[in-house]
Amino acid sequence: MTEVIKIAYLYEDLMNTYGDSGDVKILSFLLKEQGYDTEVDNISLGMEFNAFDYDFLFWGGGQDFEQSVVATDLQRHRQTIQNYIEADKPMLCICGGYQFLGKYYETSGGQTIQGLDILPFHTVYKADSRMIGDTEYKTEWGTVRAFENHSGRTYFDDKTVLKPFGEMVEGYGNNPDDKQEGMRYKNVIGSYSHGPILKNENVAKAIADRIVAAHKLRITATVK
Repeated sequence: MTEVIKIAYLYEDLMNTYGDSGDVKILSFLLKEQGYDTEVDNISLGMEFNAFDYDFLFWGGGQDFEQSVVATDLQRHRQTIQNYIEADKPMLCICGGYQFLGKYYETSGGQTIQGLDILPFHTVYKADSRMIGDTEYKTEWGTVRAFENHSGRTYFDDKTVLKPFGEMVEGYGNNPDDKQEGMRYKNVIGSYSHGPILKNENVAKAIADRIVAAHKLRITATVK
């Protein structure tokens, strides 16, 4: 019987811009090559959710309106997501999903959208300076080429806790000043890269390997 790897796609119906769902499809393909089937659950508004039922969490990007809708629902999931992250389990968050792991997202009108405040960073919206175009940056897994389109500028509040996912070669990344792209904390990656990012096979395979490792641990714990 083929083992099933379980993936939770957080707010898939509201946060899936610029082909972010392609990341999950690519991972499903790579996991299939390793002999695993995948089961993907859309965790949306009003649904119950225990992160530890899953081997991987994915959170895509969304427009400001969709993010404001999600913000009214997500706080009830804070503890299970935080516990999952601290347990060193794999998670990939793109654009708006990335921003939600931080303290807050400040809009151009001065409205503050509360994040989960799990990780020490914040995002400020600058409507007059949109960051859009092709990107290239260097990571521990090699070069990444992708696409960004965001007005949110993300800043780390504690650089001793958070590390960038990559160092920019082309494009903006987190903001125009730091020349860094995304965030790494334990086994979590946050990124502004659409396209989808996992068209970069080096990153996709590295994440797939971490998902398989997490799956084996979950199955072992379940058997015990």
